[in-house]
Amino acid sequence: MNRNWIITVLLCTTLLLTLFTGIYSLFHRNSVMQYEVDVYVGIDAAYADMSDLKARIDQVKDYTNTFVLGSTGITLDEVKLNEMCEYINARGLSFATYTHTTENTSFEFNQSTWTTMAKQRWGDKFLGLYCYDEPGGYQVDCDPLFMIVQKADHPSEAANRYVQNLQGYIAEFIALDTVIMTSDYALYEYDYRAGYDIVMAEYAWNHSRPINTALCRGSATMHNKEWGVMLTYTYEHAPYLASGHELYQDMVTAYENGAKYILFFDYAKDNNTGEVHGILQKEHLDALKQFWKYVKTNPRPNNPVNERTAYVLPPDFGYSFRSTDNSTWGIWKNVTLTNQIWNDVNTYAQQYDQKFDIIYADTPNFEKWTYNKLIYWNGTVQTKP
Repeated sequence: MNRNWIITVLLCTTLLLTLFTGIYSLFHRNSVMQYEVDVYVGIDAAYADMSDLKARIDQVKDYTNTFVLGSTGITLDEVKLNEMCEYINARGLSFATYTHTTENTSFEFNQSTWTTMAKQRWGDKFLGLYCYDEPGGYQVDCDPLFMIVQKADHPSEAANRYVQNLQGYIAEFIALDTVIMTSDYALYEYDYRAGYDIVMAEYAWNHSRPINTALCRGSATMHNKEWGVMLTYTYEHAPYLASGHELYQDMVTAYENGAKYILFFDYAKDNNTGEVHGILQKEHLDALKQFWKYVKTNPRPNNPVNERTAYVLPPDFGYSFRSTDNSTWGIWKNVTLTNQIWNDVNTYAQQYDQKFDIIYADTPNFEKWTYNKLIYWNGTVQTKP
C-alpha cells in the first residue's frame, strides 16, 4: 500500500473537517436563536386624540404586541371605540380598553352587548377590560374621593369591607364574563380577592421593585392568576418617566420574574405650545425596541413555585410597603410591626432574589401552598414536606 497516498488522504480529510468546522462556527456565531414572545408588551395610552393614538400605534407596532386604549374620551364613545379597536387589530396587536363604573359615568352604549361583540369580532386579540384604576393606592394614600374604606374598628373589618366594596364597584364588569385588569401600587392581594384576573404592579417613583414584584407575583400565585407590571411616573414634572436605560432594566426585571404583562403608561401632557403629546420620548421607545429584541433572544429563567421562598404576612395586613412608618389601610399605625416586616422583606428579597414572594397568612386556600419554604412574620419557618 502507498503510504504517501494514505497520508495525502488523511491531510485532505483533516483540511475539509477544519474548513467545515470554521464555516459552522461562523454561521453559529452570526445566527441568534429566536424565541416566541410569551409576554404582552406595549403601551397604555391615556389620551383621546385619535390621530395621535393612530400615530403612536404605527410607531410601536413592530416592537410591541399590545395596546391599551386608556382614555374614556375614546372608550365611552362607541363609534370611536370601534374604530380604534379595528385599527389596532389591523396592525396585528392585542388590546384592552379602559372603562369605569356606570355609577359615575353615563355610557352611551350597553357595555355587556359591546363586550360580547368585541369577543366575537376580535377574538383573542381583545384581552379584556381595564377597570377602576389603582384602588389599593387610593386606599393607603387616604384619597378623599376614592378611598374605599374610610373607617373601620379593626384591620379585619377594613380588609373585608375593602374586598366587598371593591367587588361591588367592579361587579358589573365581572358579570360580563371577560378578563378584567387593573394596575396598582399597594394591596394587590385584596384586588385579586375582589375579583380581578390580572393586577399589574406599578414600577413608579422610588418604590422597591423587588418588594412590589414579590407582593404582586405572590398574590397572583396564590390566586392562580396572571400578573404584570405598569411602568409609570417617576417625577411629577417633565420628563415624568425615568430614563430609557432605567426603564429597560425595569422591563428585564419584570420579564425575568415572570410578568405576563409589561406596559408603559403614556399620558398626554400639554407642552405649552397648544399641542398635546404622550410623555414617551425617543429614549423610552428605544428601550422598548431593545427589550423586544431581548425577549425574542432570551427565554425566561425557570423559577417554579416549588423552588421559591415566601414571606408570610399577618392576616389583614393592608400595608403600603413604602417606608417603615406608613399606616395600615391608611388608618392605623403600628411602627414596631411595620418596621420589623419592612426590614425582613428587604433582607429576604436580597437573599432570594428572583425566587422570593410575599403572601398573606389568610389567603384563601393558603393550606395548599407549594413553596419550597415559608418564613412567617413571627419567626416560624416551614419547609416543603
